Amino acid sequence: MVKLFIGNLPREATEQEIRSLFEQYGKVLECDIIKNYGFVHIEDKTAAEDAIRNLHHYKLHGVNINVEASKNKSKTSTKLHVGNISPTCTNKELRAKFEEYGPVIECDIVKDYAFVHMERAEDAVEAIRGLDNTEFQGTMHVFFITQILARRNANH
Repeated sequence: MVKLFIGNLPREATEQEIRSLFEQYGKVLECDIIKNYGFVHIEDKTAAEDAIRNLHHYKLHGVNINVEASKNKSKTSTKLHVGNISPTCTNKELRAKFEEYGPVIECDIVKDYAFVHMERAEDAVEAIRGLDNTEFQGTMHVFFITQILARRNANH
C-alpha cells in the first residue's frame, strides 16, 4: 500500500470523483478529502507511480492538482492550530477532546487559540474532520499548522 498526498484540490472535488480518478491506475483502498487537500491509499507502488506520473498537475475543475507520495515523517503534519477557544477551556479539557482521536503529545492554550500536537498524522486528519466547526465551549476551528503558515506567507 502506498499513501499519496493530493494538494490544491478545488472546493468542488468530491471523494467519489477523486477515487474514480485514481482507480484508473490501481485499486484504491482509502480516499480522504480534507478541505483543499487529501490522501489516497493505493494498492501498490507501480499503481502509485502511474497515478503520480499521470495526475500530477492534472486539471480538475479548472485547477491543477498536485499528486505526490505522502511524506509520513513530516514534523508539521501532526501539529494543529485550534482557533476560537473559550476563555474557560482548560488544557486538560482540550487534550481530552483531542485524545478521542488518538494520542496527544502536547496541548497548549494561548489566549483564544491553542496548539495541539498529535502523535500520528492520520489521527490529526481525523481530529480536523471530526472537530473543525464543532461546538466545544464555542465553535472550534481546527487546521494543520502548515495551513496557517501558508496563509501568512501568501499575505506577504
